[in-house]
Amino acid sequence: MSNPVFLALDVPQIGPAKALIDRVKAHIGGVKLGLEFYCAHGPHGVHEIAHMGLPIFLDLKFHDIPNTVAGAMQAVHVYEPAIVTVHASGGRAMMEDAKAAAADGCKVVGVTMLTSLDASDLSRTGVEGTPSDHVMRLAELAHTAGLDGIVCSGQEIKTVRRQWKDGFFVVPGLRPAGNGVGDQKRTVTPRQARDDGASVLVIGRPISRADDPEAAARAIEATL
Repeated sequence: MSNPVFLALDVPQIGPAKALIDRVKAHIGGVKLGLEFYCAHGPHGVHEIAHMGLPIFLDLKFHDIPNTVAGAMQAVHVYEPAIVTVHASGGRAMMEDAKAAAADGCKVVGVTMLTSLDASDLSRTGVEGTPSDHVMRLAELAHTAGLDGIVCSGQEIKTVRRQWKDGFFVVPGLRPAGNGVGDQKRTVTPRQARDDGASVLVIGRPISRADDPEAAARAIEATL
């Protein structure tokens, strides 16, 4: 895609959401709709955003038994999403069924490790090794299951890319130089993530909460 930036759109009202997209759409390549947006606005909200003409990344992180996830994947066909997420930790069978149930042309990517987590968080949940170790294990599982790619932080993308050369890699938790990290723990700049092999750059608050969202989106685009 010509512009890899997907705006993470988690806002409480449809009107301001559409107004934000109108302001920045010349400088982004798509829109990511996550749990907060979906729970607030439901199917109607997704359709409203889809009608604005940008590719939709439906980030619902499906994680359940294979049959349930396959049914959920079939249910979202109506939105015609460009990308849908599942949790790679759901296992190979779940990911295989998710991909088999996805619409033609929809990329299914496995979420490996949230960018709000670090090594100490892994340890507390009983996972051994470094974040890179954990991401690589799940990336290999997602690849074997036939997914299109994974979601990982920019800190792991270069290593994953060496092992999965034709993968589709989504990188969230990005922060332009000079921006605060907020609740993110494993961040890089959009430029670094792109240089290291990211296919899609998910950027939310640095644009949506900027004093001038259009200028912020334009500045990010200019670095790519």
